[in-house]
Amino acid sequence: MAMPDAKIIICLPTYNEKENLPLLVEAVRQIVPQADLLVIDDNSPDGTGQIANALALADPQVHVLHRQEKQGLGRAYIAGFRWALARDYELIFEMDCDFSHPPPLLPAFLAKAQSCDVVLGSRYIPGGSTEDWDWRRRLISRGGNTYAQAILGLPFRDLTGGFKCFHRRVLETLPLDEIVSNGYVFQIEMTYRAILAGFRVGEVPIQFPDRTRGQSKMTGNIVREAIVNVWKLRLRKAQLQRQAAQT
Repeated sequence: MAMPDAKIIICLPTYNEKENLPLLVEAVRQIVPQADLLVIDDNSPDGTGQIANALALADPQVHVLHRQEKQGLGRAYIAGFRWALARDYELIFEMDCDFSHPPPLLPAFLAKAQSCDVVLGSRYIPGGSTEDWDWRRRLISRGGNTYAQAILGLPFRDLTGGFKCFHRRVLETLPLDEIVSNGYVFQIEMTYRAILAGFRVGEVPIQFPDRTRGQSKMTGNIVREAIVNVWKLRLRKAQLQRQAAQT
């Protein structure tokens, strides 16, 4: 599967993350110095994009993709995937910029990628956890994952998490033009399509602390989108399977 010298890119979507971005880039560079980072900034009004430019000037392994407006998490990742696929990256990561995805866990993903095509960071398998969450957030997260598992018939415990690693062959195979989900259901759709296409998916436990700087991007629209789009995926299962068989 993954070669030890595989070229790695970590996609970091940002919107108003000026406090977190320099610290996260420094932490990632210390833990996986061989990895490149791609900051995908949605024209943050707090100046995150300018900070990203400065980081890129100082470090040739930091890159920046500027987008003109905030279009959602899914669209940011699709833009990042296309940027990475246009270059020779083999392992392509998704990672939040707020330290809720701890950089010290990156080596565990790289190890798991030796035997899996997609690696999911899971809060809900042994060794995983959520920290500093109130009961409402725990209920929404647990309930959303149980809901998706039941409707889509998937065995994985954390389908909504955004700490993930893809081999490029997965992203080359999936029809990125057709990925319409944008919030947390984007994560569900990507994993579901990868499974229907026959790729091997694995999980590694992650500890998920709440952010200490900046503001959460969770909204009611994101939750509503997930409720509706999971059913849309289930109803399109036969069509998605046919598409996957043709790739």
